[in-house]
Amino acid sequence: MREEEDIFVEFLRKKNLRLTPQREKILQVFLKTNQHLTVEELYNLIKKRNSDIGQATVFRTLKLLCAAGIAKEVELGDKKIRFEHKYGHPHHDHLVCIECGRFIEVVDVNIEKLQNALCEKFEFLPKRHKLEIFGVCKKCRAISDREGNVFA
Repeated sequence: MREEEDIFVEFLRKKNLRLTPQREKILQVFLKTNQHLTVEELYNLIKKRNSDIGQATVFRTLKLLCAAGIAKEVELGDKKIRFEHKYGHPHHDHLVCIECGRFIEVVDVNIEKLQNALCEKFEFLPKRHKLEIFGVCKKCRAISDREGNVFA
């Protein structure tokens, strides 16, 4: 966590901004969770400990964390922008359940190799990518089976 703090402080310094107590608290709470959080979810976590930080401050700080390479935005099919850790976390893809909204982070070397091979084949220089597969998770399928529902 200290490394992320150092990166953020240096990023802010280069932008002629300061590490305010509010930004520091938001950074700490964000780094302590491994969830994909919306601004509102992170705000609610922070509000429990520090009620003088507003939701707009949380939003602006998350945008700064993204610009610093510490966080990144993800949208997992529910039309909500979520933020996840980026720095020090390997690239991963998501399996998203369309029933309960649960998502699973997956890393697959073979998929990465295939994507790289496709780029080479078409002489394409990739800058970023994401893979999201939408379907029904094991838990929701089990509930559906018990209730007699069938997913196509």
